[in-house]
Order: sequence, then structure tokens, then C-alpha cells
Amino acid sequence: MEKTVKGALLEEILPAASVRRTKKRCVYLCIKRVQDVVLSALALILLAPLMLLIALAVVIDDPQGGPIFSQVRCGRGGEGFRLYKFRTMCVDAERRLEELLPYNEMEGPAFKIQNDPRITRLGRFLRSTGLDELPQLVNILKGDMSIVGPRPPLFREIINYTPYQRQRLAVTPGLTCFWQVSPRRNSLSFDAWVELDLRYIREQSWLLDWKLIFQTGRAVLRREGM
Repeated sequence: MEKTVKGALLEEILPAASVRRTKKRCVYLCIKRVQDVVLSALALILLAPLMLLIALAVVIDDPQGGPIFSQVRCGRGGEGFRLYKFRTMCVDAERRLEELLPYNEMEGPAFKIQNDPRITRLGRFLRSTGLDELPQLVNILKGDMSIVGPRPPLFREIINYTPYQRQRLAVTPGLTCFWQVSPRRNSLSFDAWVELDLRYIREQSWLLDWKLIFQTGRAVLRREGM
């Protein structure tokens, strides 16, 4: 399924992603990649003790599963990759998704409910602080993701995207972007989310990336991750 979707996306997305490959943009992308590698490597070293403690806490809180949850996501141009997170849900969360779909509070292909019964006690804290996303530093180091960029969707979501919405796949997905730092972000519609991502694609620059990084830090301190 992923290969079929990827082939269709490469034909449809890439021509639509009319971002001019100017010298200035090439320099920006090179700087962005170097920045991603340096910052993610440093963060993994400095945060290693904290990540080990979180992993241990996840197992103690719910010993039925491991500390890391991995899932295949859709990256730039429809390329699939395996995303890593600290596990915040019960081990049978994917199986229980079908029964929760009628309660989806997000319009469009994305799924989100405020009081998801699959989330563990520790999982709620990890999500509210954004600590569950720390393993994605590995994805950033590998080049699957960037620090700043649209969040990578699931393949089951993008098959319901319109051609306009698929433009958000024109750049490398990221850990944070405009949506993540928006006040009351969970009350925004999926269309509003897409507009924020497309705004980033149009306006992306080194200064904007750092602005979003600092705003993300502020959002984490305020526990606005849920």
C-alpha cells in the first residue's frame, strides 16, 4: 500500500511543490541540515540520562509493553520512514482505534480526541510536556525529519488528502512548526493546520526556524503539548 501511495504522491506532489531552487535556498537547506545534525547530536548526548529515566518510567507505569513506540510515517515526497516516540498509550492502542473513530474531534483525515482512553497516566504528562517526542532526535539525526517542519502524517491519513493538502509533504517533516506553538491548537480545524504548514513552506528561513524553536521551548515550559 505504501509503495502505491508513494508512487502517486511523487507524481502529484513534486510538480505542485513549486519552490524555486535558487542559490539562496540551497544555502539555507544546507545550513538547516548542518544545524539539525549538530543540535540533535548534542541533545541526544545531553538528554541521554533523562531519556533513560523516561524509558524506565514508561515500563514501570505500564509493564505490558516496551518504552519506545515506532510507527511508519510519510515523509518528504511520500517517502516512508519509521518514527520513534516514547510510548504514551496502552499496547493495544492501534487495535482500539477503530472503535474510537466515531468520536474523532478533528475534521478531516487526522484523528484526535481530547480525552483519549488509550493514553496511560504517565503518557498524559509526557504529551503535555512534549517529552514523548524526544526519541525523534534520532529521526532528525538520520535525516528522516528536521527540527522545524510540518508534522509527518500517517499513510492512512494522506490517502484522504486533497491535492492542495498534499503540498504539506513538499518539505522534510519536522518536530515542531506553527501549529505546535499556536494557542489552543487542538481547537483548530485540520484545514487551519494545513494552512499553517503551507505558510511555513512559503516563508521558511533560518530566522523563522529559530523563532519557532524558541516558541516551542516556551510552549513546553507551559505544558501546552496536549
